[in-house]
Amino acid sequence: MLISEIVIVVVLVMALVVVARSVRIINEYQRIVLFRLGRAIGTKGPGLTFINPVTDKTKVVDLREQYLEIPQQTAITKDNAPISIDFIIFYKVVDPQLSVLAVENFAGAALNIAATTLRSVVGDMSLDDILSKRETMNSSLRIRLDDVTERWGVKITNVEVREINPPPGVQEAMTRQMSAERTRRAAVTEAEGKKAAGILTAEGERQASITRAEGQQKAEILKAEGERQGAVLRANGYAEALQAIFATAEKLDQNTILLQYFETLKQIASTPASKIIIPAELSNMMSQLSAMNAINSTVGNE
Repeated sequence: MLISEIVIVVVLVMALVVVARSVRIINEYQRIVLFRLGRAIGTKGPGLTFINPVTDKTKVVDLREQYLEIPQQTAITKDNAPISIDFIIFYKVVDPQLSVLAVENFAGAALNIAATTLRSVVGDMSLDDILSKRETMNSSLRIRLDDVTERWGVKITNVEVREINPPPGVQEAMTRQMSAERTRRAAVTEAEGKKAAGILTAEGERQASITRAEGQQKAEILKAEGERQGAVLRANGYAEALQAIFATAEKLDQNTILLQYFETLKQIASTPASKIIIPAELSNMMSQLSAMNAINSTVGNE
């Protein structure tokens, strides 16, 4: 009885082990390449997958995009300049079964292919093109590497050059060129600033001159207008005065004028002058005065 119980327990344990090894849970970004008796029969996943642990073996393949760093490589440019470059390869598996069957170590194979491809690409370009056309070099590397890795079931999605180190002599020349370029730009900027300042100053002076001229013109116009109005007012005053004199003179008779004449002579006689000139018309005036007295006497007798 005890032996039969032990056998049952052993069978149950073995069954559990077989079941545990027969069930696989494959993630969404993974696939397994299934080998049965050493022969590839396809891929499985994702989700719950059953295999035969006795006859089947599996190889897990990651389908996510991955990267591979290529260490610094030295290459000769088209114009015979040695240059050191390091870059990064981004890739993803598009055929899991082919990526397992076609290449044993993809990282090592890609590293060697990348080094030889880099030398080939750099050899077709001049140093100036490499320094100024990095995107062109990235695209050329990606296309050539993808042509090689395509037969391995791997797609090269992108290639990015991280650092380019030209020879020391070229670096010194580039430094001097950059310094000269910065000096030139500074000189151009300063000249443009002076030019703009000169233009603004000239424009300001022109506007100021125009403003002063307009102000002077308006002042002269106002002055002339004031003088004209003053002359008009003075002329009006003279005219009004003459009109008043003429109006008063029309009301005066000859006797009043004669009396005014004598009053004037009286004032002249009162001055301390040593000589007094009597006008020739005085005799006429005296005769007129006598006649005026006679008329007054006649009027009084009546």
